[in-house]
Amino acid sequence: MDSIMVAELDRRFGIPAVAKVCDGNDGLPRVLVSGSFGHGEMYLHGAHVTSWKPAGKDEVLFISTKARWEEGQAIRGGIPICFPWFRAKADDPRAPAHGFVRTKTWQLKSIAETEAGISVTMFTESDEHTQRWWPGEFRLEHRVTFGSELSLELLCTNTGAAPLRFEEALHTYNRVADVERVRVQGLDSIRFLDNTDSNKEKQQRGDVVMASQTDNAYLDTESPIDLFDPDMRRRIRLTKANSRTTVVWNPWREGAAGLRDLGDGEWKQFVCVEASNILDAAVNLAPGRQHRMTAVLNVEKL
Repeated sequence: MDSIMVAELDRRFGIPAVAKVCDGNDGLPRVLVSGSFGHGEMYLHGAHVTSWKPAGKDEVLFISTKARWEEGQAIRGGIPICFPWFRAKADDPRAPAHGFVRTKTWQLKSIAETEAGISVTMFTESDEHTQRWWPGEFRLEHRVTFGSELSLELLCTNTGAAPLRFEEALHTYNRVADVERVRVQGLDSIRFLDNTDSNKEKQQRGDVVMASQTDNAYLDTESPIDLFDPDMRRRIRLTKANSRTTVVWNPWREGAAGLRDLGDGEWKQFVCVEASNILDAAVNLAPGRQHRMTAVLNVEKL
């Protein structure tokens, strides 16, 4: 997108001293927001939230120093959107991992000041490109409200004549001081599928602590989930709705070695805790119907 188009978006949607549309890394357009709540950043590329820093607190999200900022590539870190499948596409290993919406430019719909903060809404729709990989007809909206909390709403509308079945995830990279010292609470006794062990079903015992590669899909999860980071002296709480699964992921040293867009040792600096609907919890959506998944992040000092 050229600078003239970015300037026009800023003229149409920008709010003086509050929200600005401008060039970001490698010229990709982004929305910068600021206010009494703190600061935030969201790219039109993938409708991707790349920063949220509440007032008086540290940055909440992790971004890799080697992230690739270009069309057709996913940004490593922040909050990518996985849709309409999660991980590899079951019937086509050539298809892009985690779907196609995180690697395309979305449209900016609105920027608005609300009581909760500043809401930025972007959308994308099915087209010839998406239908190369998946025949579904859809409209996807992502509304993000930057405030004392970070609120994410992913709304899918079936715009076609056939039913849709899709997976979805808000693949949140939470910044941590040291992955080996954090713990995740709220999943005790929950059944999960361990993707590092052939997706065997297991049951969580106590807090989730990480000492090796972790890729767990927790089933039928509804309660809030807390990520405790003693070194950063904070708790990040995820509260979600219309999300039946929660993914907890870290690639560890071995998995990180295969990720060219992750800096040396950076696997220690994040834990992904993801509101999602994957595997048997995939969403079935009739023609003309809508599905809304929400996730809210809240940070509290310890």
